[in-house]
Amino acid sequence: MRTALARFARNRLALAGAAVLLGLVVLVALTPLLYPGDPFGLVGPALQPPGGRFLLGTDTLGRDVAAEIAYGARTSLIIGLSATGAAILLGTLIGGLAGYYRGGVEVALMRLTEFFQTIPAFVLAILIVAILSPSLFSEVVAIVAVSWPGIARLVRGEFVALGGREFVLACDGLGAGDARIVFRHMLPNCTAAIIAVGTLLIGTAILIEAGLAFLGLGDPNVMSWGLIISSGRAVLRSAWWICTFPGLAILLTVLAINLVGDGLNEVLNPRLRER
Repeated sequence: MRTALARFARNRLALAGAAVLLGLVVLVALTPLLYPGDPFGLVGPALQPPGGRFLLGTDTLGRDVAAEIAYGARTSLIIGLSATGAAILLGTLIGGLAGYYRGGVEVALMRLTEFFQTIPAFVLAILIVAILSPSLFSEVVAIVAVSWPGIARLVRGEFVALGGREFVLACDGLGAGDARIVFRHMLPNCTAAIIAVGTLLIGTAILIEAGLAFLGLGDPNVMSWGLIISSGRAVLRSAWWICTFPGLAILLTVLAINLVGDGLNEVLNPRLRER
């Protein structure tokens, strides 16, 4: 564990990304104290430039942009983490079944996976949210639907590679059950790859959520970075701050997640550790 942390600490970009994410988590935790009111509440004159009482200015309705961004960060983290966790569970289940049992099970599950991958991810997400009606739940379902196939293919490939290893064959020869072989011996050997890829999926989930909210398909009762940008696009030239600051928040968050994901991949991937 200490060796892994030391290798991660040597990656300065990954450390910078971790610092940004830590700051984001602290902001989310302190948001109720910093901005105790409703983020949708009108607190001042419309289109107030940044500075003074309103650090990041106000939007077209007189809402505090800083408060909106703080509450939007909570929405992004909730959706990103929950959708990624569900996608990992579903993808690991399907990929594990396909890679372990092979044969007809593998063919059926991989054809299902390929079907989902043939549909453009964002188009499928829009379709699902439109059918279920905009809400946090429908956004999570849509993100899971477009995210699990990649995890499934990864886990299936890892299980196929591990299926011929000596320790798996020995367990099978000794009469170990399928559940014991999968959960005690095969799945732990895939955990590193799943964690590395899953970290990157969080950034993708945040981008999809922002895109859905920008199109008006997010939960109308929940503040979102995409919703802020959407509300400010009509006055982009005269009130640049409404779109700029939430856009920078998305950029920095997704970049930080990708940097941390790359750092974890270097630490957990045995091929990269040998370099």
